[in-house]
Amino acid sequence: MKRLDLLFATMPVPGHVVPLLPIARALTARGHGVRWCTGRQFADRITATGAEFVAMNPSIDHQGRNVDELFPERRKLKGVAKLRYDMTAVFLDPVPSQVDDLRRILGGRGADLVLHDTAYVGAVVVEHLGGPRAVSVGVSPMMLPAPDVPPFGPGLKYRRDLVGRVRDRLVRGLLDNVVFKPVLDHRDRVLAGLGLPPEARALATVSPHLHLQNGVAGLEHPRAHMPEQVKFVGALVDSAPSAGLPPWWDRLMSARRPIVHVTQGTIADTDLEQLVLPTIRAFAGTEVSVVASVGGHDLGPLPGNAFVAPFLPYDRLLPITSAMVTNGGFGGVQLALAQGVPLVVAGATEDKPEVASRVERSGAGINLRTATPSGRAVAAAVRKVLGDSSYRTCAEDLAAEYRLLSPGELGADHVERLAGSGATRP
Repeated sequence: MKRLDLLFATMPVPGHVVPLLPIARALTARGHGVRWCTGRQFADRITATGAEFVAMNPSIDHQGRNVDELFPERRKLKGVAKLRYDMTAVFLDPVPSQVDDLRRILGGRGADLVLHDTAYVGAVVVEHLGGPRAVSVGVSPMMLPAPDVPPFGPGLKYRRDLVGRVRDRLVRGLLDNVVFKPVLDHRDRVLAGLGLPPEARALATVSPHLHLQNGVAGLEHPRAHMPEQVKFVGALVDSAPSAGLPPWWDRLMSARRPIVHVTQGTIADTDLEQLVLPTIRAFAGTEVSVVASVGGHDLGPLPGNAFVAPFLPYDRLLPITSAMVTNGGFGGVQLALAQGVPLVVAGATEDKPEVASRVERSGAGINLRTATPSGRAVAAAVRKVLGDSSYRTCAEDLAAEYRLLSPGELGADHVERLAGSGATRP
């Protein structure tokens, strides 16, 4: 295989950068050149893969801040209004700067392919304007529409019957023609300003050439036809060094109780009253050990069966976890299911309803359909998962599917295969 010159481009958010790290590491180990344009906070992690870091335009670099810090006005919004705001301000408004970044980088030295997360629209625009072919990496559940799967966004329950098909068709029309019409109009204005003709503005961020999907087919909603370019590559999670063992680890082990892990992820952890604290309180004094990752928060006095740390050694914790309570972050769900851990999912923003819907459909967990469940609801769901072996069985079936795939290497295989089929270097 000839040496490839590859350009990665990702949104400056952990959930959009981390899944591509194993692919970059595998490609550089094979002797290919990888440049990566994203936020400065990821420079060290990117160079550790052997790739060359290229800083994105400072005006679109989040610099480690969460979206509420960047866009304080979104705090006043809820539901659909917040989702519309995010789609325009967070994902569409940066596109002109992304295009400028890619043109600047490619102008100095071309590339065989551009690999991007599915939210980085600039890579798709540059291809339409004559740039290299774009390869998408799915950092959320698969967004590619199909007539036999629910429309992406609201987290509808998967149904195969006629009622489900009719519901999906009606909801799809409502989303396209009413709910997201202002977003689509905004998209058209942004892309018109970049010189795209009307027929090219309905951009699909899932590549028609190659789409590397994080996860396994068993977690996705079944569809009659899976497009040929879609390749499931397993759990795209970074193989970074494990967090050290917290000081309470031996005490946790000696307790010999079922372990329930609860997490709100690394982004949505500003208010632990949403999920972490209700879970800790719900199981206070019970025969269950609750282990929580809490970032920089100080929770004060805790029940004797609660164990918290800023970060946790997932490689040691998940194999002994009986159930995981999560807000539906896609990376954490991948980690848990790859270890056969059944889930209780409570998420209502971004792609989290879609993650929860897929967990529910797979049989590997329970969907609470809210981001702020009561402690009683969490406890009831956890006890159901612990008491019904079917949830563990379904999770272990998915884990067996994950074990068949080597994500970074498999992703690199597919990239090499595509590049060998006639990639160009503008």
